[in-house]
Amino acid sequence: MLHGSSQSAESYDIGSGWSTLADECGVALLFPGQRMTNNLLGSFNWFETGDNQRNGGEPLSIRQMIKQVVDNHAVDPSRIFITGLSSGGAMTSVMLATYPKVFAGGAIIAGLPYRSADNMMEALVRMNGYGSPSDHKLDALVRGASNSTGPWPTISVWHGGSDGTVDSSNADSIVGQWQKINNVEGPNTGGEGRQLSQTGLVRHGRKGCDRAIYYRGNVPRHADQC
Repeated sequence: MLHGSSQSAESYDIGSGWSTLADECGVALLFPGQRMTNNLLGSFNWFETGDNQRNGGEPLSIRQMIKQVVDNHAVDPSRIFITGLSSGGAMTSVMLATYPKVFAGGAIIAGLPYRSADNMMEALVRMNGYGSPSDHKLDALVRGASNSTGPWPTISVWHGGSDGTVDSSNADSIVGQWQKINNVEGPNTGGEGRQLSQTGLVRHGRKGCDRAIYYRGNVPRHADQC
């Protein structure tokens, strides 16, 4: 569970209610927390080259935390899931791309595509909905992030349609990034500036199982401001 900017692991846990649900369902949770010394806003550095690659930086640190939880609590390694909000959603994209064999699935909430930005300036531009790489480029970035040839994790994308902090076009780009990889059928989402108008869109993989779910709700603000 990866928190958003200006949040802590503790506040995200309280606000999300995940621990209450985990107690009811009997699952183990991990809430990695960003240090202010790494980012003054408390954001995960999903846009930094040293922190969006496999086997280094923040992705490696999170991967090591996951391994420790799996080892200490006898967690089934085939049933590990990841989710994140805002910068945590963007870092969820990073983790799914760089360590795809670790996760059965992931939910990206108000996040951004993997490596849609490689520095702070690009990150701010992408957050405002400008200059996103093409679906073809985004697809190639995921394929080049690890040596995996599949199977790939199931992806769920959630974004407020009126989000004023991270433009909802980023959700469309995330869908485009994972569509071909997961053999998800559906119309070509095109390139920059496209909009998926459907609410509660479910796209099916070629084998008939749900591989990608996209939901755009009528949320007036960025999720971590509510």
